[in-house]
Amino acid sequence: MSRSINLAVIPGDGIGQEVVAEGLKVLSAVLPQDVKLETQDYDFGAKRYHATGETLTDADLAQLKRHDAILLGAIGDPSVPSGVLERGFLLKLRFAFDHHVNLRPSKLLPGVSTPLAGQPEIDFVVVREGTEGPYTGNGGTIRKGTPHEVATEVSVNTAYGVERVVRDAFARAQARPRKKLTLVHKNNVLTFAGHLWTDTFNRVAQEFPEVGTDYLHVDAATIFLVTQPERFDVIVTDNLFGDIITDLAAAVSGGIGVAASGNINPGREFPSMFEPVHGSAPDIAGQGKADPTATVLSVALLLRHLGYDAEADRIDAAVAADLTERADKPARSTSEIGDAVASRVAG
Repeated sequence: MSRSINLAVIPGDGIGQEVVAEGLKVLSAVLPQDVKLETQDYDFGAKRYHATGETLTDADLAQLKRHDAILLGAIGDPSVPSGVLERGFLLKLRFAFDHHVNLRPSKLLPGVSTPLAGQPEIDFVVVREGTEGPYTGNGGTIRKGTPHEVATEVSVNTAYGVERVVRDAFARAQARPRKKLTLVHKNNVLTFAGHLWTDTFNRVAQEFPEVGTDYLHVDAATIFLVTQPERFDVIVTDNLFGDIITDLAAAVSGGIGVAASGNINPGREFPSMFEPVHGSAPDIAGQGKADPTATVLSVALLLRHLGYDAEADRIDAAVAADLTERADKPARSTSEIGDAVASRVAG
């Protein structure tokens, strides 16, 4: 394991600036003294777009590629037309760095409430395919602006792309105590893509006999995420369905304020990127109201990806302890929460 971490830091827009500062505070506190942390800030986001008209250039990608990992705050601002930053930065980076695994843990932590009755046990991971599906930009519009306008978005699914994310999900399920993997799709209607996913899933399952398997149509999965979230251990699904069910998963396990994520390149040909699920929240930016917990938990995912499992475990434990105590304390600022968690991991 490397004893240095060369980290690209992208605070981004809105509250991203504030929560990333706290994530770095916790990261610095948890690392052993013999681990050298080097960081380089990048100004991607709305401010740069307004100043230069650029979102992410080839030169930027070349610079980012030199890092071990990327920590992102949030990208998005109402002053920028919808889709410009999302497609020009987030999706472009995901495709360029082959972040084909979008990893979204969903766990109901101590001290966190859920809108679900009975405080059910929630502890599962969604493995979402990240580089295919309808987000590839394969589509178009004809007769635009007329009553006969036609718009298409083609969902691209390749045998190669499906198999590699399915294999990743099986490996993650095998490493967890319950060893259960659920495929979520809609193969009764989306028969071409659905059967590619199902056939691949069933074939790879033969190589993982110790992993129990299950299949759910995506509409049924949304029902069970609300009524029986405890039935899930690892979920694997495509890009679009994953985009939707991961937000539902965050909602039932305490909200996006505690939801972490990773955009993973498992082969490590490119640096993986870790970010909180929440957006830039411009309405509260600069006020110290943003909860940095999701960013801190994203730092734990980052460390685990780089092989620092013990340090990641300490962050997870510190966050759980901090959340447990919050009910008895007045609301704290962004930096106060960061200070509290950093103090715990340093101790």
